[in-house]
Amino acid sequence: MKFMAALIHCFTASGMIVIMLSLDAVWRGDVQLALLWLGGALLIDALDGPLARWAKVSENMPQIDGATLDMVIDYASYCLVPALIIYRFGLVPEGFEVAIAALILFASLYVFANRELKTKENDFRGFPALWNIVVLYFVVFDTSVGFNAIVCVVLSVLIFAPILIVHPFRVVHLRPYTVAASVVWLGCALAYLLRPELNQNLLVNLAFGGASLYFTILCLYRSGRRPLQRS
Repeated sequence: MKFMAALIHCFTASGMIVIMLSLDAVWRGDVQLALLWLGGALLIDALDGPLARWAKVSENMPQIDGATLDMVIDYASYCLVPALIIYRFGLVPEGFEVAIAALILFASLYVFANRELKTKENDFRGFPALWNIVVLYFVVFDTSVGFNAIVCVVLSVLIFAPILIVHPFRVVHLRPYTVAASVVWLGCALAYLLRPELNQNLLVNLAFGGASLYFTILCLYRSGRRPLQRS
């Protein structure tokens, strides 16, 4: 089991290699490829937690803090690379690229430093700095730079807001439906990146919009049903 724990830590750490490849795509001006690599990092992040709990890595390899390792990689994939994409590809008004990217990076640090980030039911308190997903919407639907800037500012504020954002796999309430919506959302996102013209496809847009709406309604419901629980 010590060997298995070491393999799982290596699997988590492999996320940084995927991030490097995403940065290379940003460097070369290929935003779709950069987002595809970020999708790979998201997949690794989704799998390494359950694997680590199954192998009891904290018990079998206690000298390595898997949570810290995970947070370092998450900050790079959820915040740093998306901020660079916004800057590199001019997704906000000219002259505001550095300011918006800096705001994202600065505000998002609170997410990773917040000891009370999650409730007992594993909801996130405030917007959990999922800038990789935000940038995906910007790129896929070619939203205006002014709209993008407003969204970035609003979401940066919502990092500190008293709202709940559902963890798609760890929140038990309605989990089968949430997992199903996550699979639909991820499938549509992959389709958009592999075939950008699908952003004009009614069926794909309805599926993607439906999954997005499901998460929005669920988060609003859980935010309003009772005061935020302390973890």
